Amino acid sequence: MVDKLRYVLLTVDTEALPKRAVDDHVRRLIWGEHSNGTAGVREMCSAAQEVNAKLTFFVDACGAYSRLNEAAEVVRWLDAAGQDVQLHTHPEYLPEQFWLEHGFKYRPRFLNQYGAHKAAFTILHFGKFIVDLTGKPLRAFRAGSFRWNADTIRALGEAGIPLSFNNSMRALADGQCVYSEPTNRPYLWSNGVVEVPVTERYVALPFNGKSWWQKFQFPLDGFLGNGPWRVLGPYTRVADASFLVLLLHSWSLLYWDEHGHAVYRDDRRIEAFRQLVRRLAKDYDIITTEDFLDLHARGKIATTHEVDLTKAEMKPPAGGKE
Repeated sequence: MVDKLRYVLLTVDTEALPKRAVDDHVRRLIWGEHSNGTAGVREMCSAAQEVNAKLTFFVDACGAYSRLNEAAEVVRWLDAAGQDVQLHTHPEYLPEQFWLEHGFKYRPRFLNQYGAHKAAFTILHFGKFIVDLTGKPLRAFRAGSFRWNADTIRALGEAGIPLSFNNSMRALADGQCVYSEPTNRPYLWSNGVVEVPVTERYVALPFNGKSWWQKFQFPLDGFLGNGPWRVLGPYTRVADASFLVLLLHSWSLLYWDEHGHAVYRDDRRIEAFRQLVRRLAKDYDIITTEDFLDLHARGKIATTHEVDLTKAEMKPPAGGKE
């Protein structure tokens, strides 16, 4: 393979959150199996395999805590298929009894509000769930809904997980984290963890003064019927588009019904994703977290600067009370 010197990671937040399906959450939201068709992680892997690429699956066991055996089967299948399996957590969905059994208070529920001890426990406990199934060391972590703080990154360093996939200006604007750098390039935290931002662009509308950060994710508005090149354009036609991180979810090939539940309608999103992967493969090497670490060690992907972790310290709640 000729090194294109342009790299993209196709990252999939793999989760079965209770609110997104009526029942059978792992089957519906991860495998994408519905009575009238299937569009889930197997179909994503098939699209990537057509260009000899692998996807990076950030797997959450917290939202599927009542179905851990089913979540474990997902991890086993992805690993056996040669995919890149890493850690994702939505601990806000864990039952109160789980925390009490492990010596913690139920609140705060969200990871971006955790202190050092609870953050470290969360990373280690659910990291072990994946490592025990794959037999491979974890290389990367992404917090559910990009909810993280400095103690999250410290916990990664203590756990020996070298990569954080949490930086998002959109999440910062939405109040889901307390800090992010306005960059799409990897950078270094002061404790040695490498931050790998999700690719975003800043959109400002001069006629009404509105602005926002838009993630490079699938599906995107206007994608279907427009071809992948029109979606990729805003992210690739910039001064430095040599490194991209695409965001998907295990349910990204499905649709939402009027109740906010994922449903299968047709194969259009499967085909659209296949087109996007093919288009990316023409100009980019589609890499995994293992590839990233190798390229970084060889100087092919460099970190741009170092950021002091104190910038991402958890902010106390208003009034000084939780």
